[in-house]
Amino acid sequence: MTNSVTITQIAETAGVSTATVDRVLNNRPGVNPATVRKVRESIAGLGASTPMRGRPRSTSNYRFAFVLPATRLGFIDLVDRVIAQAAGEFRHQHITEVTHRLPVSDATVFAQELGKLSDLDGIALLAPDVPPVKLAINELVRAGVHVVTLFSDVPGSLRETAIGADNRAAGRTAGLLLARSLPQTGPARCAVLSPATRYAAEIDRRIGFQQVVEERFAQASVLRLFELPESEDGAYAYARDMLPAAASAECIHALYNVGPGSFGVARALAELGYPQDLMFAAHDLLEMHRSMLIGGTLAYVLHQDVHYAVTAAGRVLRSLCDGVRGALAISNPRVEILTSENLA
Repeated sequence: MTNSVTITQIAETAGVSTATVDRVLNNRPGVNPATVRKVRESIAGLGASTPMRGRPRSTSNYRFAFVLPATRLGFIDLVDRVIAQAAGEFRHQHITEVTHRLPVSDATVFAQELGKLSDLDGIALLAPDVPPVKLAINELVRAGVHVVTLFSDVPGSLRETAIGADNRAAGRTAGLLLARSLPQTGPARCAVLSPATRYAAEIDRRIGFQQVVEERFAQASVLRLFELPESEDGAYAYARDMLPAAASAECIHALYNVGPGSFGVARALAELGYPQDLMFAAHDLLEMHRSMLIGGTLAYVLHQDVHYAVTAAGRVLRSLCDGVRGALAISNPRVEILTSENLA
């Protein structure tokens, strides 16, 4: 293809995204035959020579979107802020990024809004793992949009890779930390609190926790409370009603919160008579969690490098668009164990 004809020109002439043109130029799967024909006709109409394999461009801007749920003000807001802070790094990579917060109360609406983003070159997606979202991802990929999942995977879809810490390992880590603190004789009870989740990350954390307790701490019993509301006030009311009192025979000796609501849960624990040093683990170094660690309410926060994951998503999408060999060969962030003693 001659240097005077760019991918952007071809995309505009064919009425498709630049990512679709990239796939056609490099003979990658995922583009329907009619679209391939349209792109090749546009190339011929522009007077370009036979398309070449390899990197089709190196300096033009790419348009990427970070798609996040419109709820969960804690961790999702943290991710949103990190994306905004990384804008300068993206500009240096010739990436124009935009963040979309889509409603998740209705998975069909989320999937419909996601499907409208087919004019982009790439999408980094944090979404519930439900069939409508999988179908929307598959349609985007078939339309030539590169899709990676971020922090929580959507397995079984055509997404190209998942970026984020191993949540099954995070759950196992929480299980190991808490179960080691349980009484060695007599009753040993641990509670696991979780939203009624549709996120693969939270489901994997629950599975990992249960696995390690069953494998290594046979004397321990686990109280599963999987209807935790996402708001702090809702989490407080639910935990107060569902957890046994500290003075009861069924009292717990440790608690693991898979998702949001840790401050509300801590309020409930105090009202139920539990000491402040009850072994309590949660996820993500939010400012509230930092304060709870310092104050002794939380024993552990399991964290991952959010900035690294966000910028890694941009690098992977850029490499996919450029046709870089080994674009998906990236190291995911590790699970960090934070306590009051190792806060930066």
